[in-house]
Amino acid sequence: MQVAKDLMQYEQLAQEALRDVVRKSLERAAGDGLPGAHHFYITFRTADPGCDIDESLASAYPEEMTIVLEHQFWDLEVDDAGFEVTLKFGGVPKYLKVPWRAVTRFHDPSVGFRLHFDYAAPSPDDTPNLGDGDDQVNEGTVVSLEAFRNKE
Repeated sequence: MQVAKDLMQYEQLAQEALRDVVRKSLERAAGDGLPGAHHFYITFRTADPGCDIDESLASAYPEEMTIVLEHQFWDLEVDDAGFEVTLKFGGVPKYLKVPWRAVTRFHDPSVGFRLHFDYAAPSPDDTPNLGDGDDQVNEGTVVSLEAFRNKE
């Protein structure tokens, strides 16, 4: 029997559904804290263009890093795009912002729960173009404010 091409993209749909498990787990932790012995190890791609992490962390972990959410984390915010949290590294608080697509592993060792995700770098169409200085500048249209002033 010949298998047809998967036009439904079931593997991608399954990955998205499992990332939703991570999102909902973090939402619970953000709202009520971590219950019982639960704690999370989250591994993510630091080079993802949507990541916003301290420069010292990015240089120490140029490809991937794992963070632990257990006793000391602050300002955990979760939305459809990803999560933000403040953690201490060497006693110094550091802010991290991580998009869901950058998460490659999620592990709650207290219950032996583990997920692995494929990483697909975003296409250039998905990321904002910050430019490298060689782009043409769009001059736009100059509008005179005289037309909008009250004339007495």
